[in-house]
Amino acid sequence: MPPIIVPWKDLPPDTLTNLIEEFVTRDGTDYGDQEIPTSTKVEQVRNQLKKQEAFVVFDEVTESVSVMGKEQAKEAMDN
Repeated sequence: MPPIIVPWKDLPPDTLTNLIEEFVTRDGTDYGDQEIPTSTKVEQVRNQLKKQEAFVVFDEVTESVSVMGKEQAKEAMDN
């Protein structure tokens, strides 16, 4: 069963912020040589959601919610 895109505007603001923070602090997330503050990363992802360059996705199989980039979300939907 393919994941479901959740409209980010439907999420409570605190929930959305927590979800984005979890995404940007996830192990393996690399932003290069220069350290970027978490608050800056959160705003960057929030802007990507607004521009539909990233999506909040619910996976019914794992019962988990995550943030995915546009290409990653497209691949997940095609599977």
